[in-house]
Amino acid sequence: MQGKQLRKLEAELWRAADQLRANSKLTASEYSMPVLGLIFLRHAYNRFQKVKIEVEKTLPSHPQRGKRPLNKKDFEEQNAMFLPEQSQFDYLVALPESADIGEAIDNAMKLIEDEYDNLKGVLPKNFSIFSKDLLRELLRIFNKEVLQKAEGDLFGKIYEYFLNKFAMTGAQEGGEFFTPMSLVQTIVNVIEPENGILFDPATGSAGMFVQTGYFIENRGNKVSEKVTFYGQEKAELNTKLAKMNMTVHGLEAFIVEGNTFYEDKHNLVGKCDRVMANPPFNVDGVDKAKDAVKKDPRLVLGGQVNLPKNDNANYLWIQYFYNYLKPTGRAGFVMASSASDAGHSEKDIREKLVKTGAVDVMMAIGNNFFYTRSLPCTLWFYDRAKEQDPQQRDKVLMLDARKIYRKVTSKVNDFSPEQLQNLVCIVNLYRGNTAKLEATLQQYLDTATELAQETAEVTEQLQKNIQSVFDTLIGFFESWDSPQAAARIMLAELKNQQADAAEELYQPQNQLIEAANKVSLIGAGGEPQILEGAVHLCRSIRKPQDKFLKELLETIALATKELQLNKNKEWAALKLKDTLDTLKDLQLRLSGNPNEEEPGLLHDIDYYWKQAHWLTSRFPAGVYADVEGLCKVVTQKEIEAKDWSLSPGRYVGVDTATDEDVDYEERLNEIHLELDGLNEEAIALAKSISENFKGLAL
Repeated sequence: MQGKQLRKLEAELWRAADQLRANSKLTASEYSMPVLGLIFLRHAYNRFQKVKIEVEKTLPSHPQRGKRPLNKKDFEEQNAMFLPEQSQFDYLVALPESADIGEAIDNAMKLIEDEYDNLKGVLPKNFSIFSKDLLRELLRIFNKEVLQKAEGDLFGKIYEYFLNKFAMTGAQEGGEFFTPMSLVQTIVNVIEPENGILFDPATGSAGMFVQTGYFIENRGNKVSEKVTFYGQEKAELNTKLAKMNMTVHGLEAFIVEGNTFYEDKHNLVGKCDRVMANPPFNVDGVDKAKDAVKKDPRLVLGGQVNLPKNDNANYLWIQYFYNYLKPTGRAGFVMASSASDAGHSEKDIREKLVKTGAVDVMMAIGNNFFYTRSLPCTLWFYDRAKEQDPQQRDKVLMLDARKIYRKVTSKVNDFSPEQLQNLVCIVNLYRGNTAKLEATLQQYLDTATELAQETAEVTEQLQKNIQSVFDTLIGFFESWDSPQAAARIMLAELKNQQADAAEELYQPQNQLIEAANKVSLIGAGGEPQILEGAVHLCRSIRKPQDKFLKELLETIALATKELQLNKNKEWAALKLKDTLDTLKDLQLRLSGNPNEEEPGLLHDIDYYWKQAHWLTSRFPAGVYADVEGLCKVVTQKEIEAKDWSLSPGRYVGVDTATDEDVDYEERLNEIHLELDGLNEEAIALAKSISENFKGLAL
């Protein structure tokens, strides 16, 4: 399934499921776990069906007894779950109207848990809170034909999407179970978890493990052969979510429930190749008087246990990550921005940490990356292999990414895939690896080149379509013997528009087609100025082309209405609707559909060119260089001079971006999103004030 198709399916499933919740009395938190359970069940059943068909083909047939029945072992050998009949999705869908559907789904989950000890107590079994009608509708939603045929990691993607959406609607408690995917992917791509033991001491819903799985698979490796996942999570609900998430993605992990402040259930100090987490920020109330804390080997730096004096657990986590690592291990984690500059005992711990040489990269992240918190955060990265490298141990990359983001909603930001790759390129350049930058630039230019070829073809089709529409309409009105003055006016208007098209539209279209064809002919590695020229033509043609087509369609609609052409047989014989539908489709491919979040070819060429330009303008030589306002490699001496601060903004300087670096159209879209958010808040506030006045009975 293509990326756009998947996004459309995810959005369609979410809208349907969320609409049901809106029409019920259930809160998002009550609704989330059962819905995720149904996604889990649908996925398990699809895999069950596929393996069943494959295995049955290979079973030997006895002359009298026929083929033997399938058993649990048959499925486990194919990495699939064995589902008892009453746990199968089709069985539940086919239940009669009189059946207690909630009890049936609860029983389906219980039967699966009875078969698999690792899922015991994990699956949701509270479907009785749903009405029968709501449950049947949910089963129908997840029984769509496209889902019945789905294979691969489609359900993993859908599960993640629903986790994300539930987090945004407040289903999580305290923002703990879901780390935004942008931050998880950034951590994974910077610490590069390729093999060995991987640990997340604040597992949440296991997003770190899932993204690690993708990272390893994208390199052509099998996850189970490369890494072993260990997780520890305090909250029971989150532990269940994590185990379901791993199962849906076909991954295995040792995830246990436990309070990381007092327990190290896996005993992994000094044993981990990679450690990654989004621990809860600014936790108060950790009992530091307990021996489990006072004598904790995870808090040893400089030969002694280091307990921060203030009532804040941030610097417990910061030390845990260091001490879990092998001498060659790497760690990446999310932390409150305030921790980078914290004073007193925390500053002393930070000094010891910097002096180890393990602090590798500090990346400042802007506001609104979390769904329940608007504050900025910082990503910390350790690389203990640096401690043994005299050339690297003194260096730390400070990367200020606070101005790099994509607006998702009025209250939520993230990184686009390309923004993420650009940040990863900077880290790789700092580490002396130029291949990542070269490959990324080539990918952007190759993509822009492919889009240019497609744009040339679609623009040529659009031009022919417009010409055909004019020829058809003008021919019709010239041959139509109508006494109405409006018909003559319409003919004159169409001829004027045809003349305008030849002068104002076809010429820039032909220039774009010629430039795009040249780009395709020469290729991405050819002359970049030709691609740049095509990009400028894409920018300049979109709005006048859209305006022209809008006016043409309005003219046709007006003529149809005023002259009552729908009653005219000759008009009907033109079959103009099909032609106009084709014209609209071509326009959509070029200009996109904002409502469907599909920007179109003209935008996409410009976008990929800008991504390439963003990198080449900052690193023109293809090697690392400090960039004012973005990144700077600092020494321990420089860090000491700033009171051991690890806040990137204190080192990189002020961003001196020129107007060329600002995408005004993108910024205008962001302002619209922000305005929508403010309007929603204003409406909610007005409603609250009105209700309060009613309560006062004034």
